[in-house]
Amino acid sequence: MNNLPVTFIWPQFLWLLLLLPVLVLLYWWLLRRRRQTALRYASLSIVREAMGRGGNWRRHVPPVLLLLAFAAMLLAAARPMATILLPSTQQTIILAMDVSGSMRATDVEPNRLVASQNAAKAFLAELPRHVKVGIVAFAGSAQVVQPVTLSREDLNAAIDKFQMQRATAIGSAIVVALSEIFPGQVDLASVTWGRRNDPFGPQGRPIDQQPAAQGEAKPFEPVPPGSYSSAAIILLTDGQRTTGVDTQEAAKMAADRGVKVYTVGVGTVDGEVIGFEGWSMRVRLDEDSLKEVARATQGEYFYAGTADNLKKVYESLSTRLTVEKKDTEVSGLLALVAAVLVLLSAGLSLFWFQRVL
Repeated sequence: MNNLPVTFIWPQFLWLLLLLPVLVLLYWWLLRRRRQTALRYASLSIVREAMGRGGNWRRHVPPVLLLLAFAAMLLAAARPMATILLPSTQQTIILAMDVSGSMRATDVEPNRLVASQNAAKAFLAELPRHVKVGIVAFAGSAQVVQPVTLSREDLNAAIDKFQMQRATAIGSAIVVALSEIFPGQVDLASVTWGRRNDPFGPQGRPIDQQPAAQGEAKPFEPVPPGSYSSAAIILLTDGQRTTGVDTQEAAKMAADRGVKVYTVGVGTVDGEVIGFEGWSMRVRLDEDSLKEVARATQGEYFYAGTADNLKKVYESLSTRLTVEKKDTEVSGLLALVAAVLVLLSAGLSLFWFQRVL
């Protein structure tokens, strides 16, 4: 689709709209002929009766309505497509939330972790009740702290129990989130916690693309990025990956499955120096990495430098994930408009002149 608000599947039928000025000329010719015929009568009263009352606009209304109905039918024949807002088919959302030690930074008041918890709970309160949500918490490793559920109470309880840990495994969080969306299709034992810290197998290919053993299911076949409309991942983090699966490799796994990853960067790009258990470090936001994850998966990146901004980000995501723009054929609507105009034209003609046109 291009950038026009309306496009047409059969645009060649639009040439038929050239018939409209022909019909206008035909109507003008019929009126003129009617006047010429009326002038043949000797009686002035008969002439006036034939020509109608001078300046009577009502006699033109039914033909104009009929002309508009004809135009609507021609447009419907061209099968117009319009981008309109419709309820989303999104049924599952995975919140992947950073609980690493850097989340204790106070550049987002009262601190990054509390601000993200409050915003996440507000986001859950705005979501339609039919949307299922799961929660993945990640620091040095990633784990499902609340399986996919409709219970907002269970989700809020899981968020309240977050405990900060060292390190940041952003890629592992994406992989674990994918395992919740596609149970049994991601080898978590080897990808996230086991023999390897990246998704590559012994033959240099991602785990999910390794040749299937005899008797196992056929290898995974990638789909276009962003094409899976039943689930999405919201990834919230404040730092750079320090361990676990490579972030961009995990993003590719999501893209190959068509799952969009919406990334939320909380904190500041300059960062802040924090202390934790006797050590200190400057924690910075790696925006480039998060933007790349969003780009690769056809998602979107959001920056949340303050608690208020974070809440606005979640409000925006709530709208995006429950209402979406879709290219929809509206020829049926135009056909309905044409039918209403025809009925209105005939009805007014009968009411005013006791005849149908």
